Amino acid sequence: MSDYTEVERVRIYCGETTHQDGRPVYEAVVEEARRRGAAGATVMRGVLGFGAKSVIHTAKLLRLSEDLPMVVEIVDRPERMALLLPHLEALVPEGLITRERLTARFCCPVLVRDAMVVKVAAVSPETDLAEVVRLLLARQVKAVPVVAPDETVLGLITGGDLLTRGGMEARLSLQPRLSEEARADDLAKVAGRQAKDIMTAPAVTIRDRASLREAARIMIKKKLKRLPVVSEADKLIGILSRTDILRSASNLTPAAAALPRFTADLFQLARDVMFTDVPTASPDEALPQVVKKLVNSPLRRVVVVDGERKVLGIILDGDLLSRCGPHQKPGLIQALFSRRREADACPMGKAAEVMQTQVYTTPEDASLVSVLGQMIAFSVKRLVVVDDEGRLLGMVDREALLRVIAGA
Repeated sequence: MSDYTEVERVRIYCGETTHQDGRPVYEAVVEEARRRGAAGATVMRGVLGFGAKSVIHTAKLLRLSEDLPMVVEIVDRPERMALLLPHLEALVPEGLITRERLTARFCCPVLVRDAMVVKVAAVSPETDLAEVVRLLLARQVKAVPVVAPDETVLGLITGGDLLTRGGMEARLSLQPRLSEEARADDLAKVAGRQAKDIMTAPAVTIRDRASLREAARIMIKKKLKRLPVVSEADKLIGILSRTDILRSASNLTPAAAALPRFTADLFQLARDVMFTDVPTASPDEALPQVVKKLVNSPLRRVVVVDGERKVLGIILDGDLLSRCGPHQKPGLIQALFSRRREADACPMGKAAEVMQTQVYTTPEDASLVSVLGQMIAFSVKRLVVVDDEGRLLGMVDREALLRVIAGA
């Protein structure tokens, strides 16, 4: 019985012609359950029955126009159902709602092999680091496994390794924003060195038949963003990133087969996991001050707000690099990545001049299912959480969602 978990089953009995705001109640209930991240819902049509009015409803051949009885059945964990029920009750003008506790076993765990990337570029320990950088940029990936001739994984090189041990200053995602001269200077810092000199070793790997929740737990515990995937013979067969896990969760939710082990806790709301320590700036704030806030925050972004904390825009470090002139880029890179805060290293101007006005936001009462869907759809790492008036409340990032999936 260890694989069985306590669940609650809710049944909603209504008539086929019972409507709420112009829609059949059973359709409205299913859509609301789906929107709020329920595990699943099933609608059943009765062939014969009567309700409180004692009117017989039947599906006999000559009476197909009768108002047939409908039953909507939803099974989920009790704490998730407690959050969902008030929204469902508001949709049922007449009928019957029942609740009962059961135990259930969800039989289809989601495996690493279902989400991993199989076309993986790998390098040998002797590969020149400059070639490693070119490979990462060409494939637009953030990590590459280092493998032995027999395809066993020896280590992993990430963008972070290139910065901390390789000596590069600008991270991989910012390299395209640099001038050719600046890129060449950064690449020269790794010249003459090999993959084995900076790789993280031994690499933390995972088997392809492990569950995605186990992979998420390893990533959280080890503070990793990706894992090389190996076969039973310990040969490299793929790589799994936290983005792959989140995308898989987005595709599966709200499929009951994946619950409760994988996506169950995504029924929480944005306000439950958001962090509130978000750096902000006014539209008129000087850019040197904005840079200081960027380097002091792990978010690497500053939200621009007005006097009432209504969100006006957002500034990323890439925006500053695009804004400043060629003679300022070297100093700005130092300010952003080496934590030097000299004012002359920064472009002059105001926050409003460099901010992006398109800010991806989410309401505080949005389910994490919805938050995850937005992140995947817009290819963003973080969403700004706002109240009904558009005022800044906090921010939700990928790691917060990964923690939820991991059950951390």
